[in-house]
Amino acid sequence: MENRWTRSTDLKGNLMKAIQLRTSVQGSYLTQSEVPRPVPSKDEVLIRVHAVGITPSELEWYPTTHTKSGEAREFAIPGHEFSGVVADSSAKVDGFSVGDEVYGMNDWFAEGAAAEYCLAEPASIALKPKNLSHAMAAAVPISALTAWQGLFERAKLQHGERVLVHGGAGAVGLFAVQLAHRHGAVVVTTASSYNREFVQQLGADEVIDYRVTPFEGRLQEFDVVFDTVGGDTLQKSWSTLKPGGRMVTIASDSEGAGDERVKDAFFIVEPSHDQLVEITSQLEGGSLKVFINASVPFEGGLTAYEGRIVEKHGRGKVIIAIE
Repeated sequence: MENRWTRSTDLKGNLMKAIQLRTSVQGSYLTQSEVPRPVPSKDEVLIRVHAVGITPSELEWYPTTHTKSGEAREFAIPGHEFSGVVADSSAKVDGFSVGDEVYGMNDWFAEGAAAEYCLAEPASIALKPKNLSHAMAAAVPISALTAWQGLFERAKLQHGERVLVHGGAGAVGLFAVQLAHRHGAVVVTTASSYNREFVQQLGADEVIDYRVTPFEGRLQEFDVVFDTVGGDTLQKSWSTLKPGGRMVTIASDSEGAGDERVKDAFFIVEPSHDQLVEITSQLEGGSLKVFINASVPFEGGLTAYEGRIVEKHGRGKVIIAIE
């Protein structure tokens, strides 16, 4: 494999391998570099990353290219969900000790976990489910928290309500189907015929093959629509809601939309220790399952972000295994 690592020769201290987003006259690109190992503040823990979940669209998000104060941000490290081991922490950090296996996510404006080490606040992580490998655990935080917050905090889903989940076999969709089913909702989802049996096993009561059947003409009277696709799918979904129905979308093309309905429906997931603890309980109890689309070694990280992985399952998230 071609050596695509670059070393920052003017940097001092312990170095670690990381993936960074850089810019040139041709545009933005990812590179593998060596950068200083981060040092935790009084409110952070240092995590030795074993696996990181990939969200390719984050490379285009505002927090990746800007600081919280609005200035241009350079050399951002992507990957904000991870599983690993606590390597260091301040004496003022409660609840976690060096050597603990943890998983979670960190702030979008912070440096991510596509590196050998990352920083996170205790409120953003939880002890890793004992029955999951680091690779499997890294596929959980962003996807499961997004489904949880979208269904229960944003849509206020109730027992017995009808919910339409777009993309039920995707990274977020598969958690949305499971959580909605476990909550006692009637779950309908769009998925390919290849994934029909898969999403039915997750708890879908009805599956619509979006490649064959126009869902908007067949499906109506939903209390909640959980959209992971955006674009035309989102626009066609408004007609499927009953009066007073609630729309939730996480599609990146909805951010900054001019349509007030879309603005109100769009949200970005936030870290939550308490919600991760509950998700951990369900994962360890077997009522919630996780799937990964593919796992690649750290050296294949650029390929993962560029979407050039050939062997994929078509279900769940792509993971970079760093251990």
